[in-house]
Amino acid sequence: MAIRVLIVDDSALMRKLLQARLGREEDIEVVGLACDAQEARSLIKALNPDVVTLDIEMPGMDGLSFLQKIMQLRPTPVIIVSGTTREGDRNTVRALQLGAISCYAKSDHHAGGPGDDGGALAALVREAAQVSFRKPASIAPTAPAAQATPQPAARREPARLVALGASTGGVEALCKLLGQFPRNCPPTVIVQHVNARFAPAIAHSLDSACPARVVLAETDTRLEQGTVYLAPGGDRHMLVATAGTLGHRVVLRQGPEVSGHRPSVDVLFGSVAEVFGAAAVGALLTGMGQDGARGLLKMQQKGAHTIAQDAESCVVYGMPRAAVELGAARKMLPLDRIAGNIFAPGESTREAVAS
Repeated sequence: MAIRVLIVDDSALMRKLLQARLGREEDIEVVGLACDAQEARSLIKALNPDVVTLDIEMPGMDGLSFLQKIMQLRPTPVIIVSGTTREGDRNTVRALQLGAISCYAKSDHHAGGPGDDGGALAALVREAAQVSFRKPASIAPTAPAAQATPQPAARREPARLVALGASTGGVEALCKLLGQFPRNCPPTVIVQHVNARFAPAIAHSLDSACPARVVLAETDTRLEQGTVYLAPGGDRHMLVATAGTLGHRVVLRQGPEVSGHRPSVDVLFGSVAEVFGAAAVGALLTGMGQDGARGLLKMQQKGAHTIAQDAESCVVYGMPRAAVELGAARKMLPLDRIAGNIFAPGESTREAVAS
């Protein structure tokens, strides 16, 4: 069955352009076009689309306000179609925090004919269509808990490094998680799958939410206590390395995609395993695909404490599921318990992942 999409944009030209790009796909059907929030609200009720593409800058009710109403009243996977201004970037990041699934930058795909985005929008629509917003817990059907091999009991020392990986739904998750970090947290490194254009705005937004300092990573930067380093995206992977007497550092390195991504969580986690071993904690958060699962397993095999976000609190239980299936996670926890577990050095890891 085709994925049913509603396009919401105040520009008639952009509506036609997006419709043409999606109209080329056999598995996607554009079922409606709306020029503002009022028209979109009526069409959502009438058409019940699988995915909505939403422009933020619209007359009347703006896209952010409309997104909040969608998520409160009729949760639907939303792709933000972002403008070209710095304020547009900040609003896009805010939309991701409010529950939008992903973003599509007009500036990256505006020129040329209908097919010039290389299928980028269609790929985002297919990803968004896999998201299923959960009903309230009181009426949600009970799902069997994911199983994993219990790990042996161990006492662990305070982490010298925290490594986090996330994709779909990750901006919102990171905002909540980092908000629980102590100001003087261990150096923390993050790969979040996102268009590189939005990375600076994401770093700024996370910095506002986190007691510690959040910065966009730069190559050959010394890892410091109380600082969180976000991978800048683009054509470089982020790793950690030791530079002799200079200590532990962040390194940005060009290279091919790994596990379908650049930067890749697998690359980051693999470097953390080699450099920090058992002195690190790794957590794999919500996201589509399998990136990070093998890297988390490497960390676990080196003695690191490893965590996967549980299915109930994930927007997409893909990356954490892959880690659990590999036996890479010592614990599987809801998002609101992960920070407490990261900073609980005296705790036994006897608790099984499936508990």
